[in-house]
Amino acid sequence: MKRNLLVCTSGVSLLYLLVGLSPLKALAAEKTSKNQAINSSEKLTANIVLSQDSFPSTNTIISFDEGRYTSKPHPQPLIGRGEIKHRFTGGEVITQLNNQQTNKQLYKNAALIAQTPQNQQQKTSSGQVTSVSQLSDVQPTDWAFQALQSLVERYGCIAGYPNGTYRGNRAMTRYEFAAGLNACLNRVNELIAAAAENVVTREDLTTLQRLQEEFSAELATLRGRVDALEARSADLEASQFSTTTKLQGEAIFAAIGATGGSPDTDDPNIILTNRVRLNLNTSFTGKDLLITGLQAHNFGGDADGSGSLQQALGLTAPGVNLAASSARTGIEPQFPGFTPKDLSSRGANDVELYKLLYIFPVADKVTLFAGTAAEVSDAFPTITPFAGEGQEAVSRFAGLNPVLRVSGGTSGSGLASAAGFMFTPSKSLDFRALYASVNANIPSTEDDILPGVSGTPLGSGLFGGSTVAAAQLTFKPSDSLDIGLNYANSYHEINILGTGLVSADTNALGLADGDLGVPVKLNSVGGTVNWRFSPNIALSGYGAAIFVDDSSGQVDASTTFTSWMVGLHFQDIVKKGNTAGILFGQPLYRTEADGDGNLATDGVDRTTPYHLEAYYKIKVNDNLSITPGAFVLFNPEGDDNNDTTTVGVLRTTFTF
Repeated sequence: MKRNLLVCTSGVSLLYLLVGLSPLKALAAEKTSKNQAINSSEKLTANIVLSQDSFPSTNTIISFDEGRYTSKPHPQPLIGRGEIKHRFTGGEVITQLNNQQTNKQLYKNAALIAQTPQNQQQKTSSGQVTSVSQLSDVQPTDWAFQALQSLVERYGCIAGYPNGTYRGNRAMTRYEFAAGLNACLNRVNELIAAAAENVVTREDLTTLQRLQEEFSAELATLRGRVDALEARSADLEASQFSTTTKLQGEAIFAAIGATGGSPDTDDPNIILTNRVRLNLNTSFTGKDLLITGLQAHNFGGDADGSGSLQQALGLTAPGVNLAASSARTGIEPQFPGFTPKDLSSRGANDVELYKLLYIFPVADKVTLFAGTAAEVSDAFPTITPFAGEGQEAVSRFAGLNPVLRVSGGTSGSGLASAAGFMFTPSKSLDFRALYASVNANIPSTEDDILPGVSGTPLGSGLFGGSTVAAAQLTFKPSDSLDIGLNYANSYHEINILGTGLVSADTNALGLADGDLGVPVKLNSVGGTVNWRFSPNIALSGYGAAIFVDDSSGQVDASTTFTSWMVGLHFQDIVKKGNTAGILFGQPLYRTEADGDGNLATDGVDRTTPYHLEAYYKIKVNDNLSITPGAFVLFNPEGDDNNDTTTVGVLRTTFTF
């Protein structure tokens, strides 16, 4: 039987792609059993699509007769409006060619689809498409719809993408074709083995045998790759650390230098610091996550601030100040050289458990979490791109909204025992809330070491002492805009904010005698916005207000702190993976005071403080980045007596 194909020849590449296969043994099986006879009268229609840059003015007739191709010139040119007509036994397909530009678009991809009648009940393996209607981007008006429908419902060897699309106009590699061909080979063999009659024609088998020979090298390569991957997978499984746990690590080295500060102090020496974290991430079901984090660092700073860079600059408050200051870097823990629960000392590079948190889903849109060492930032989205102690902003001020840091919410030491939930009703809306106790493991309060300040200054018990209840609503009005709203209600056994951001963090009420033994109640509100107005540039900022009230009735005092920040974040600067940021804002500053509260203590020349920062992260490779950065403090700690202070950081971060 002879078939003529009219095609363009100048630079034309003819790809014949038919699906299904039966090896030679299938032909032998056909002859030995009438029940397995193949109906050679079945109709076969093939659409051949050509790939070329332009259509020439000469044509060729390609004839196919019993497995051999011959060609001869065709006298009519194929230009402008014309047609390509393929005449096969029992069927005919006509493709109209409107013009050269349209031809380029329609025939950009090469493909061949075989079509046979639908006269058998389909049997498909798991994972295959069972109906062409499952392919969302295939329409009945598409020129290849009938061919796809036949392949899906007759042979069952067509698979779509995970999102339910077929992407029929996408270019295909020879490897991809070989993989699809192999799937159809397996399917045809299944049909033959099942003695299915009138399913595969003799012409199908002949064509498929020829295709198998043509793509034998690619099929052999794929089989070799699969064998190699299986061997590699078996080797990894045999040598892996755990079947349920993955290890993640981060090691940071930073050189920090500063100048300025209090006028009666000298500039401190340049210091070299480190922080190492190892996280064991364990999943028991594939949907849950147990985080076990170990940490060691060499930052100094006792409860009175001695040994810290802030104290050397003269920017910490006198007495028990918990090392709080606006000169802090982002990688420094809030309580570096001591444990605030019992004021015990911690040595340089002592290993501590800084995180122990279990996260698990309980419904389609609800996830719960609980742990004995956690931080607020573990549960709440940070929104701002400046967050990332090892990769982004170099200061503590720039990374997160101060409301997240209240009550030691981001202490860097896993201070709180916490429990809460995450509710995500849609992709654009997320609501999370938690309750945390910073002294849940302490059974009783120790004796006072200062008036009203015990040896366990944060109190004791899960529901006694210092606690916090916090929530965040995050919504995304568009793909380029993220907005987060925060609220926190907290109680502190002593007169502190617990943010570690400024020296006024201690004596939050602004009492004249600086009394820390007065319990306080805090209501904190804040909002964070990130707007990606171009692919590589984002405008981000936050605002916060913390309202502090006496909770004991010992004094009549209340104060209000405010803070804000705005900045530009740049992605893929100079090189892909490099980021940069420049930002400006006001650190926490006491803006109101009532009753016994004071806006400033004696000796302070009160004025608004400001923070200016810039940094540039250089991504050396996937595991190493180097970040030079600096921030300048104007009127540090809200005192005009202090000199303008500059803190420079050169940070090197290793991730693994």
